[in-house]
Amino acid sequence: MSSLSHHLRRLYFRLKHYYLSRDNVIFFVAILLCIFWTYSSISAMSRNWELSQKIATRSRELALLRLEVDTMELENEYYRSDEYAELSARAKQNKQLEGEHLVYLPENSDSAKAQSKTTSSEPTVVAPSNFSQWMSFLFGV
Repeated sequence: MSSLSHHLRRLYFRLKHYYLSRDNVIFFVAILLCIFWTYSSISAMSRNWELSQKIATRSRELALLRLEVDTMELENEYYRSDEYAELSARAKQNKQLEGEHLVYLPENSDSAKAQSKTTSSEPTVVAPSNFSQWMSFLFGV
């Protein structure tokens, strides 16, 4: 039993003089404060970044909504204009201005269709592949 008390007294002495000295306690508290400060700084930066992302998203949404509102206002102005009324009357009611005449053109003949097919079939130029472009650039091939 005396050896146990002896070991306990030695342990108490070591704890008191080596581990729980004033310098060690101050050092341990300083380490804890640094850890706490680092954790709180990182969490604040993380929260600030998330909030800035939300603000950026909301400002983009606001700009988009303002653009949509401006577009709708311009459309409303166009629909209230005389130009739209005239075009709508021409399209829906077959109206025309004074002095205008409607000219109906006949369908294209078969020879005109054949001529447009022959002139429109131009040879297509195939672009060289990426590899051949690199080979030509590097080696002048």
